Amino acid sequence: MILQSLLSAADKSEMPTWLQSVLSFLVTAGLRLLGAACIVVGAVIIAWLLRIFIRRIVTRIVNGAKNKAHVDDTQALERSPLASARLVQRTRTLGSILTNIVNILVGVIAIILVINALFPDILGSFALLTAALGAGLGFGAQNIVKDVLNGIFIVAEDQIGIGDVVDLGLATGIVEYVSVRVTHVRDVNGTLWYVRNGEVTRIGNMSKGWSRVIVDVTVPADADVDEVEKKMLDAATALAKDAKWRTRITGYPELWGLQSVADETLVLRIVMKTRAHARDDVASELRLRLRDGLADAGLADLASVVLEGAEGAQRVRGANPPRTKPNPIAGDVVWKPKKKKRDKGADGAETPGESAP
Repeated sequence: MILQSLLSAADKSEMPTWLQSVLSFLVTAGLRLLGAACIVVGAVIIAWLLRIFIRRIVTRIVNGAKNKAHVDDTQALERSPLASARLVQRTRTLGSILTNIVNILVGVIAIILVINALFPDILGSFALLTAALGAGLGFGAQNIVKDVLNGIFIVAEDQIGIGDVVDLGLATGIVEYVSVRVTHVRDVNGTLWYVRNGEVTRIGNMSKGWSRVIVDVTVPADADVDEVEKKMLDAATALAKDAKWRTRITGYPELWGLQSVADETLVLRIVMKTRAHARDDVASELRLRLRDGLADAGLADLASVVLEGAEGAQRVRGANPPRTKPNPIAGDVVWKPKKKKRDKGADGAETPGESAP
């Protein structure tokens, strides 16, 4: 307002032309800077409101899952139904991705509007240059677009979530953060791996659903197999019924029998289904109890096994193929031949005809 009043006063007075030009430039620059400042402030306010909106939605969904499971801590959801824990993980991951998208979009739009407010003619003057620059960025940003789209689908399809133990091929560990472009994975040594979402071609999620402990017990060849298997099953059953461990075990132990005969030893296998996050703890306790239960059987070795390839695919459902119920059939069915029709000839005599269709 002060500059405009000076400019109007300069127009009415006999001030030099150069002074009028300076005042006009200052007025125009001041208005443009004021417009740019308003755009920046508006962008900050919009981004802040959108982040609050996303945060409230995430908080409401998480609190709803907690209230439904009757727990106060998110970690306690591991003992609740799996769907609640997965809902919380997926909601928080989507919340972080939406927050990043909001920040990027608002920032880019604000920059374009600020440039347009400061230099109104620059976008039109450099239309050809911006087109060439956009084409170059389009070719160069293919990997970025691939990373972003792949990351969105990974989270939307609930393939991974924050807190999952995953094997991405490039890195194995706990997912600490999923952004628009990269996934942060912390391995057992504490190394933080940044994996581009576009480079992920396969995902092994070890925290989803259930897991299975597989322990091979090696005993001498002259051991009583039936007696050894009975002791193995008793030790595993006692573990499954223990009040401390039964919340982490989801199935009864199974004996998969004799796996191999090597030199003077026999390899017997026992398995147990557990919750995904408790697999290692249950495996350690099971090995300890098997050692104590088979102390008098000349135990040679106890080893946890991870089945892979064709062997792992064939044993997904257990030692034996799944059993199906037989198809019901109708009883007391009596087969009767179909009667043949007889046609009358021209002389009135009956001739044998073809059987009815």
